Amino acid sequence: MILELVDIRIQPGKQAEFDEAVQRGLTTVIGKAKGYKGHAINKGIESPERYVVQIYWETLENHTVDFRESPAFQEWRGIVGPFFAAPPAVEHFNIVAKSA
Repeated sequence: MILELVDIRIQPGKQAEFDEAVQRGLTTVIGKAKGYKGHAINKGIESPERYVVQIYWETLENHTVDFRESPAFQEWRGIVGPFFAAPPAVEHFNIVAKSA
């Protein structure tokens, strides 16, 4: 399993709208993608415009090829992209251990 870690900075004052949009996008778009295994959305306390989204994929290619090269990626960006203050930082990790 692969962890995609997405560090997102949104425009100030847009948290409530982004909360709805990111949840909708993950559920209706990414949640249907090949290899999708789950997600978590984390909102900053000290930095309320910062979100860290964790998405679990079966393989790296499920994210980088199957999803990113599909029309669903543009649909996802259409939902969440208007809130971005800057392009998100995205990294992938191999999971060494994970609690239930």
